[in-house]
Amino acid sequence: MELHRGLPRQSPGSDDSTRHLLSLCGPLPERPRVLDLGCGPGRSALLLAAEAGGAGLAEVTAVDLYGPFLDELRAAASARGLGGRVRTVRADMGALPSEGFEDGSFDLVWAEGSAYILGFDRALAEWRRLLAPGGRLVLTECEWTAEEPSAGARAFWDPQYPLRGTARNTAAAQAAGYRVLGTRLQPDSDWAEYYGPLGERVRAAVPASPAEEAALGYVREELAVRERHGHEYGYTGFVLAPVTAGEGDSWRTRPEAPADAAAVRAVNLAAFDTPLEADLVDALRADAGAWLPGLSYVAEGPDGEVAAHALLTRCRVDGVPALALAPVAADPAVQRSGAGSAVVRALLAAAREAGEALVLVLGHPSYYPRFGFTPASRFGIRAPFEVPDEAMMALVLDDSVPVPAGTISYPAPFGI
Repeated sequence: MELHRGLPRQSPGSDDSTRHLLSLCGPLPERPRVLDLGCGPGRSALLLAAEAGGAGLAEVTAVDLYGPFLDELRAAASARGLGGRVRTVRADMGALPSEGFEDGSFDLVWAEGSAYILGFDRALAEWRRLLAPGGRLVLTECEWTAEEPSAGARAFWDPQYPLRGTARNTAAAQAAGYRVLGTRLQPDSDWAEYYGPLGERVRAAVPASPAEEAALGYVREELAVRERHGHEYGYTGFVLAPVTAGEGDSWRTRPEAPADAAAVRAVNLAAFDTPLEADLVDALRADAGAWLPGLSYVAEGPDGEVAAHALLTRCRVDGVPALALAPVAADPAVQRSGAGSAVVRALLAAAREAGEALVLVLGHPSYYPRFGFTPASRFGIRAPFEVPDEAMMALVLDDSVPVPAGTISYPAPFGI
């Protein structure tokens, strides 16, 4: 801890990444109650105190077990005129005091680079109770970004903190009762903000005991592993919202029935400016090589009318079977009501149960990550046409199956 004392960051990060994750939270109360767990010297806590909420008047409770970090935070908050809105608590994030940390006490729970201390799954389970209705949980987790991590990378990580990929962590968040509102893979520059100052300190350090020499040796190894294998792992930020009782109950989802064809066409005509998507669904339905029975889903409103539709059809990546998610449509009258999300979740669950391993989508990068989609380029998958990297996304349904790399081949009705 002394080695880290006085450094600007205790984990990979940047103000830009903190702001981006905050933007994915959506609207917060004017004066949100924020809990920063494992705050360190408080770089995120200070930003959240100044910028979270509509009025930028957040009240931040910052928790850390190391007193000198909290001393640094209090001094910085006072210097910025935020002393009255940043409260420090010296405590173990895995054993929070009962007073001041009652159920539903916070609108935003934040943990950048600290959830690993408990473990991702335990953090998800234990911190959920702290969220008020409409609250958000933001945490970052170190993950594999390579499909097949090397032996050298695994030799460092597996003994101390076995990593998973985004798909498995997304599934864990959903299983713990959260909706994924967004994700962000932190850029290499975030690691430079952390490891640059840390590396300088390590190079200048003169150990005074065998214990200090051992600590320096571990950090040197950590820096060396990042230099050699940094392309194989990274930190991903998750923005989560608890699924409340009854959420989505008004939308009954089910596989498309033969009698639904006209209603599905009507929804697609209403949802899009041209008939191209409606025509595409009809053409895919007639293509025996593309159409997969049971993987066209609808959502019904309380009146029993089809309100949303989502479709998965067969595509391939370098000859290996995969699924293409397209189109997804919701009647304009029910957009932003959860109908589209409900039908997509049900469809992806049906694909997983059917033994499918990989889904691809070309869509809005602020919408599909909530279902676990990440840039397809991470897997070496590319579209057969020019497209922004963040818009071509992939979701691994079964990570026991190798993910193919290569160019996507779409069914003929797509006209590609």
